[in-house]
Amino acid sequence: MDRTEKFIDVLVQTFPSATYVIEGQERRPYEADWRGLVDRPAVAVLLPASTAEVAAMVKLCREFGIAIVPQGGRTGLVAGAVPVGAVPQVIVSTQRMNKIRSIDPINNTMEIDGGVILQVAQEAAAAIDRLFPLSLASEGSCHIGGTIATNAGGIQVLSYGSMRQQVLGLEVVLPDGQIWNGLRGLRKDNTGLDLKQLFIGSEGMFGIITAATVRLLPRPKSALTMLAAIDSAGQALKAFTKIQNLCGADLTSCEYFTAGGLEMVLDHLPDSTAPFRERHPAYVLLEVTSLDSSTDFFGRLEPVLAELLETGTIADMVVAQSEVQRLALWKLREGISEAERAAGGAIKHDIAVPISGIPDVIDKISQWLHGILPSCKLNVFGHLGDGNLHVNIAPPAGTSLSSFYSQGKRVTAYVEQAAIEAGGTFSAEHGIGQLRVESLEKYRAPVELELMRTIKDAIDPTWMMNPGKVLSLAR
Repeated sequence: MDRTEKFIDVLVQTFPSATYVIEGQERRPYEADWRGLVDRPAVAVLLPASTAEVAAMVKLCREFGIAIVPQGGRTGLVAGAVPVGAVPQVIVSTQRMNKIRSIDPINNTMEIDGGVILQVAQEAAAAIDRLFPLSLASEGSCHIGGTIATNAGGIQVLSYGSMRQQVLGLEVVLPDGQIWNGLRGLRKDNTGLDLKQLFIGSEGMFGIITAATVRLLPRPKSALTMLAAIDSAGQALKAFTKIQNLCGADLTSCEYFTAGGLEMVLDHLPDSTAPFRERHPAYVLLEVTSLDSSTDFFGRLEPVLAELLETGTIADMVVAQSEVQRLALWKLREGISEAERAAGGAIKHDIAVPISGIPDVIDKISQWLHGILPSCKLNVFGHLGDGNLHVNIAPPAGTSLSSFYSQGKRVTAYVEQAAIEAGGTFSAEHGIGQLRVESLEKYRAPVELELMRTIKDAIDPTWMMNPGKVLSLAR
């Protein structure tokens, strides 16, 4: 028997049948990424139900030299939680680790397993009149551990920050099978290095996040959600600046999308409704919240909104009058990725630039694309308030996405370079995974890459934990 066969033999003898999947057809859903771009086999899929089981499985993998791919809800967009080629790997899924361990409404903290679905965590917080502020389009599927490993952003970074700002403590199984219990619910702890920061955003390179202590916040008691029709990204930025100057931190979300994105949602997602009678070039979705249930948001905003309409900064607008209408407006923005996939997919990019540079970057990319690939479809949407734009480019009608990928490197190189030249980044919230490793090597300084490799060598000297993600295996 070779080592993988020996590994399987010991695995079956050691662990209950509910904790592993070996048969090829049953492994299939775990082996492909959400976009269907990467699909490679694993030796097995492991399904631990406790931190102790994770630790035991990691030790077994280490004994047989089998690499490990930590996996959450499989909603990532850079193939960071599926196998790479040429390395024997198992997938360790946290889907059975889904317990909310404790909630402290006085300390405003919640201790939860890494496999808890984000929406479940949000609902648990709401049940005690608290807010867990991370919010993503994939919140009904993604796992807490995955959002921590990728430092997820989402629609409320503007007020609450990314996942890094929500994490107070972690429990992690290290590559040698040791368990680090750092589940502290403290806002202040200056006792040496803040070790949790090594694992937040590390994309599973250093260990498997099995639990977290996250902060909770008072739950807003009132909200105003409005969708403004605009002519350009420049006008969107003017509207955002005016409203933010008036509302400050109460402006929790500011999202941008174009007519093309809206039309895909209307065409491919049932029960979506056009918000205006006329078509407009672009839209801005804004949400303002308050802890005061008596806040008259519209009265507060009316003078500014009237000015924006009178000056032509906003062409039209609609304000949600109920929770049903609010959710309908949010569906128009959050449904874009799903609708785009239903429409055939696109070459995706996740850039961030200083907010002031957004209009110029969009114009630059649009003009270049029109000159080089005029029949392609540009779909730009994202988080205007924090400078994060998703620049997606779909093939011409009648051209498959797979054949269009021959243009992928040229398109990606230009989009990423445009972001870098504007003082931005090529990856704002999606991470590196295995699809952006070359970009990381291109744009990060050699000293930064060497520091990353040094830390990897120290924590995971055999590079068995999520190999080929973030850092290239070729050294």
